[in-house]
Amino acid sequence: MDKTDSAITNYNHGISVIERKNIIVTGVKKIDNFDSEEFLMETTMGYLVIKGEELELIKLDTMQGNVSIKGLIKSFAYADEGKTKDKQNSIFNRLFK
Repeated sequence: MDKTDSAITNYNHGISVIERKNIIVTGVKKIDNFDSEEFLMETTMGYLVIKGEELELIKLDTMQGNVSIKGLIKSFAYADEGKTKDKQNSIFNRLFK
């Protein structure tokens, strides 16, 4: 783990939405993928998916872990499916040992 990863994990994660036109996310580790309709980013609290129309990356501060996006925000949700799959796999592994 390098200094950048350890520094960002110390920041709190938060989301601020202003009139469904702007969204500010703190505690972002990295942006995995984005286009005008969807952003996928890893935060200190898990993966976050933001969906909308005409989304644009306005500000990216990699040192502080802050991201600012403008456009029509339709939804945002955390994608925790990886954690449940790991738990299910571990249960099956225990049963068939």
